[in-house]
Amino acid sequence: MSVSTRAGARAYLESADAFVAEARMRLETAPRDEVGDHILNPDMGPFAFARHAPRDAAVLIPVIDRPGGATVVLTQRTEHLPSHAGQIALPGGKIDPGDGGPVGAALREAEEEIGLARDLVAPAGILPTYLTGSGYRVAPVVGLVDPSARFTPEPGEVAEVFEVPLAFLMDEINHQRQSRLLAGKPRYFYAIPYGERYIWGVTAGILRTLYETVCR
Repeated sequence: MSVSTRAGARAYLESADAFVAEARMRLETAPRDEVGDHILNPDMGPFAFARHAPRDAAVLIPVIDRPGGATVVLTQRTEHLPSHAGQIALPGGKIDPGDGGPVGAALREAEEEIGLARDLVAPAGILPTYLTGSGYRVAPVVGLVDPSARFTPEPGEVAEVFEVPLAFLMDEINHQRQSRLLAGKPRYFYAIPYGERYIWGVTAGILRTLYETVCR
């Protein structure tokens, strides 16, 4: 799959190190306004489908250098999970009291879900909190992953670990605004299809936030 030359022309997309350095710099002054599903669906509210009080969670956006260019590590969830089964996700989950905050939670979850050793991740910062319709306040942690890292999916949660070129994900031309009918009304969301992979919903929304924070 080809990558837009417009996106590839940005120097900080040429390597994971350069991109994460750019992200770290941008995040120091980035607005901390909450973002999320409700931005595209203001009439539905931030936690429109929540069955519980809002909970704090964190995900890791793992950026890693490969010979062909920087990539982002993503997961395909197993089909038997009670929520978001089979969907594409970033490694992450609820923040536990012992995590010490979003960064600790993101590193722990990545280690549990895909076997990514936390000492091979250099956190660069946290994107604006992403509110999900299902009732989570998600803190997306940007992290530079050592290329020596090896991934082992936890079979109970993760069906597959795969990578997508960073330049593809950070090219606005690949960001689609789609909708599905919900209770008779269109619900809008971002999608970033990549070959046979369908990245959408919260994952695509967080990647869109990464683009808006670092690449605009």
